[in-house]
Amino acid sequence: MIDLTRIGRHPIQAFALAGLVTTGLALSACGGPEAGASTPQADGTSQQPAGVFAVDENTLVFGVVPDSVDTETNYTPLMDYIAQETGKKVEYHESTDYAALIEAAVAGKIDVASFSGFTYVTATNKGASLEPISSIVTEEGQEPGYYSEAIVPKDSTIQSLEEFKGKKVCFVDPSSTSGYLFPSYNLLEAGVDPVNDVTPVFAGKHDISVTKTGEGKECEAGFAEDSEAEKSDAVRVIQKTMVPGAPIVMAGGLPQDIKDKLRSILSEVTVDDMVASGIESAGQEGFRSVFYGTKPVDDAYYETIRDICAKTGAEQCKA
Repeated sequence: MIDLTRIGRHPIQAFALAGLVTTGLALSACGGPEAGASTPQADGTSQQPAGVFAVDENTLVFGVVPDSVDTETNYTPLMDYIAQETGKKVEYHESTDYAALIEAAVAGKIDVASFSGFTYVTATNKGASLEPISSIVTEEGQEPGYYSEAIVPKDSTIQSLEEFKGKKVCFVDPSSTSGYLFPSYNLLEAGVDPVNDVTPVFAGKHDISVTKTGEGKECEAGFAEDSEAEKSDAVRVIQKTMVPGAPIVMAGGLPQDIKDKLRSILSEVTVDDMVASGIESAGQEGFRSVFYGTKPVDDAYYETIRDICAKTGAEQCKA
């Protein structure tokens, strides 16, 4: 078994387990403990009570991690659509990082959210009651999934992951699927320890990882999801790995009628469906570039990530 137990313990990593307890949640203002607090179970996990909302019955809290500078703009049409179809106010809340979004989910502070696959698995491992609905696809006919790409400056002589050894390497976040978990696994497969054989730099967002890598100063190599790497002519892709599509999830403790409605409207909807329903902002070029539609996914779809967790023993995978 490949040993990844040290991953997540590097001082630079904001995902340290102690940080999960003390992280200042960007979503904490969504409601007090009575609104959607989790109930401790005998095994130490927490389960959101049935039939409750993060704030109140008139509001759905939509949680995200700001993966790029355009995160809120990218999600606004989708949130407008949810509001229109459910008749509820949809509140947008950015978590400061993946750890904060996980903690918010465990605490019952979100109703709907856009997770990475790894964040979803980690959150459920820690006791969050979540149900995957669908995954966003960007092109007609596309299946859920995207690529984690290993990148280097365009003029770099690096040609393989083996050559990352001894380099300053940009990752996204310790809980990012395509920006850390898959890259770490691939580095280990190439004989490179992602903690001790490289100098890890956590950029926080995919686009920043691309920018820093392209500049070639703070990072001599890096990782990011394909949609961001493709925007830059300053980097070159040397390897890519398919990653399970990031899920749109809902809190398991929501009333059943609300869960049924969310699954109905979000499981398989296209951008044209949204425009036809009256969401004019969905027709804008910026949104169409990141959203064609959704495809349904379930918990079993994320077994690939659980397999990597089991094979590596990554600290972030543990409850």
